[in-house]
Amino acid sequence: MRVGLVLGEVWSGLRRNMSVVISVILVTFVSLTFVGAAIIMQLQVQQMKTFWYDRAQVAVYLCTNSEQSQTCSGKDADKEQIAAVEAALKSDELKPFIDDFFFMTHDQAYKEFTKQFKGNPIVDITKPEQLNQTFWIKLKDPSKSEIIQEAFSGIPGVQSVVDQRSLLDRIFLFLGVASYTAIAIAGLMLVAAMLLISTTIRLSAFSRRREIGIMRLVGASNRFIQTPFILEGVIAALIGAVLAGGASVAIVKFFVQDFLAKEVPFTSYITVDQSLIVPPILILVGAILSSIAAKIAITRYLRV
Repeated sequence: MRVGLVLGEVWSGLRRNMSVVISVILVTFVSLTFVGAAIIMQLQVQQMKTFWYDRAQVAVYLCTNSEQSQTCSGKDADKEQIAAVEAALKSDELKPFIDDFFFMTHDQAYKEFTKQFKGNPIVDITKPEQLNQTFWIKLKDPSKSEIIQEAFSGIPGVQSVVDQRSLLDRIFLFLGVASYTAIAIAGLMLVAAMLLISTTIRLSAFSRRREIGIMRLVGASNRFIQTPFILEGVIAALIGAVLAGGASVAIVKFFVQDFLAKEVPFTSYITVDQSLIVPPILILVGAILSSIAAKIAITRYLRV
């Protein structure tokens, strides 16, 4: 197969159908940008999981004077009940699982509350005694929080035991759904891109039907005839994939690092270096899908 002749045919096809080729580039760019965004979201979710799960604590909330339950009698946990919880945390049974813990009083809880809800009218109607006194427990292995929950559930003076990981799970579930939604949208757009590539190849083949007929008459193989058309689709898609890869890295650089990391600094974000895995994936996806679409389109056309 003469490479120069094939490349000449490819350039001729791209030039003849420039408007359609640009459409393929744009559709591929947009669809693969969605794929890149979905990959970035998954990387970010994993980054945040690692960051927050390692820092997640278990909170043992003590009774307040407004709580009535089996373990709370409508008054604050007394000194004996607080001492009993602290003694249990220091016991030989629980000590191997606990990295550290500290006790937060009503006043300390109220101070944190006013910082968190500064400017919110709820601060004006909330009193320190309405907020739980709390033992905050950092575990050596956060996945073993059920040990603490079992140890203090049903203990007099303890209102509830809450693992922060359970709260984080809800947030990460939402983020996961959002990323899968982006993947679904990207999938639909990739289908549209494949259909457009197929249409482009058919138009290119139709515009060169006389040349194809001559090549058949002189005994050119199907492979020789098909290759330029397949390369046309692949080249157009690869340009879109490269643009999408650049856009994905730019999202991490300018939106995640330069904006989010400064505006919301209390969590961990993926870096530009971590995002460099995305462009090769997008280029590979673009090359595979475009070659498949082009191959199917030109094969069906040549059968007619």
